[in-house]
Amino acid sequence: MDEETRRAVATADEALPTSDALPDAIDTGRVVFGFDGYLDRVREVVADRIDPESHERLATLESFGDRIDRSVAADSSLSFEWLQQGSRTGGHTSHLARAFGGWSFDPVMVGMYGDPVHDAFETEFGEYELHSLGEPGVTDAVEFDDGKLMLTEIGDTMSLDWAELDTAFGHDRLAEKLDGASLLGTGYWSETPDLPTVFDGLRTLWDGIDDPPETVLVDPGDVRKLDADRLRAGREAIGRLDEVTDVVVTSNRAETGVLADAYAGDAERSFADDAEAVFEALEPTWFVGHGVEQSVVVTAAGTDSVAVPSVSDPELTTSSGDHFNAGLGLARIADLSPAAAVVVGNAVAGYFVRTADQPSLADVRAFVDEYLEKF
Repeated sequence: MDEETRRAVATADEALPTSDALPDAIDTGRVVFGFDGYLDRVREVVADRIDPESHERLATLESFGDRIDRSVAADSSLSFEWLQQGSRTGGHTSHLARAFGGWSFDPVMVGMYGDPVHDAFETEFGEYELHSLGEPGVTDAVEFDDGKLMLTEIGDTMSLDWAELDTAFGHDRLAEKLDGASLLGTGYWSETPDLPTVFDGLRTLWDGIDDPPETVLVDPGDVRKLDADRLRAGREAIGRLDEVTDVVVTSNRAETGVLADAYAGDAERSFADDAEAVFEALEPTWFVGHGVEQSVVVTAAGTDSVAVPSVSDPELTTSSGDHFNAGLGLARIADLSPAAAVVVGNAVAGYFVRTADQPSLADVRAFVDEYLEKF
């Protein structure tokens, strides 16, 4: 907790409408999300099996790593028992459409949902406008108290580029869906290596759209998977897209560090310094870095930092970053300032990790009201 955070929360508290007025104060129209799709299996690892009906959970990623290190040191193989605790649809498009749909927006989802569309997507999102481009990925998300391990089969996003999107969906139809939309969300660059070609394709559409989205949200994902050439290509494409609209790039703490090292060279930097290095390289309208203790936003006007009220026993951390992005997108639509928008992003993510559930607009407003009390 610091004075900068107090000011950011006060700004958010003043700018965000009250819970009674919030649904009517925001234009809950069309929002578009692309271009992924995942089937997630949420799992936990067994530390010790007590009997057939009971076990002790391996609680930390650090302990998981220690067991691997000991096995490597002993030149021995290693096995883990894991249990599935649930399943759901996942990925950028699913998580953000779920949040915005709950807030009474009209999501349009363009991504990888299967042919025919898998039952899980049809069951959850059948009331939304859903367009499938190919087969979804499958992720085993292993939950630990200090992080998570994601084991993923990528699916058809790996081969998606602008030409493929144009063939599978059509640029005229995409332009039609974007016309009048208040937000376009895209993710993840790490799983769609040729996503920069999509950014360049979108740029060619913009002048022909009467009322294009004012914000394009870009989530790079785990960019450690991308080589230097792809990172440079994306850097240039994001800058070009920002010439015709407001591009907001959002990454977690680790991803921000990887991007900073790629663009500014390996160095020991603070979170804020990393974020500033990425902003300088990509030249978006905003660069936002989010973490478990602090979130930062860098704009042409400077850098704002907002402390995050942590929780010692989270219910679910998988997709917390997507929920931060949902809050950030909501704040952009509500025309909040950068620092206030980060507060709302932290609020949506904070509610989710505490409850494993989607917050209503009233829940978001209540979290902002109680933000300082949660430290």
